[in-house]
Amino acid sequence: MAKVEQKQPIVAEISEAIKDAASIVLVTYSGITVEQDTAMRKELREAGVSYKVYKNTMMNFAFKGTPCEELCKHLEGPNAIAISKDDATAPARILAKYAKDVKALKLVAGVVEDAYYDEAGITALSSIPSREELLGKLLGSIQSPIANFARVISQIAEKQEEA
Repeated sequence: MAKVEQKQPIVAEISEAIKDAASIVLVTYSGITVEQDTAMRKELREAGVSYKVYKNTMMNFAFKGTPCEELCKHLEGPNAIAISKDDATAPARILAKYAKDVKALKLVAGVVEDAYYDEAGITALSSIPSREELLGKLLGSIQSPIANFARVISQIAEKQEEA
């Protein structure tokens, strides 16, 4: 079997993973300990994020002709890729959290909803709360005036009963 035939399934696997992804984050992981990597992978898995190390040449072939093509210029050294199909901020948020503690881990670049972001963009994206947190805050802000109104009506009713 030729080397090209052995590499085609890997390129197809990467292409399939990035096809409908909400976000793809490229990270340099050189120097991370096994314990740190295990904890990070566990948290990524729990958030529904796929995290895998591929050869740069395989990622390069898979990225060609896709919105991820901009990432090809960053494919030097040991890189890993984090892919989320649902939550656009999860990979950046979790990886940035670990990058603060683990100096060996570095966010390189990413593609979120077909838009390329450099290191600064991905770092900024990591500060955005998850969809669930944002929905919770929205719901709280919607409920607050209604709850206040109900309290005022209740107090008026109590004063009416006392009088």
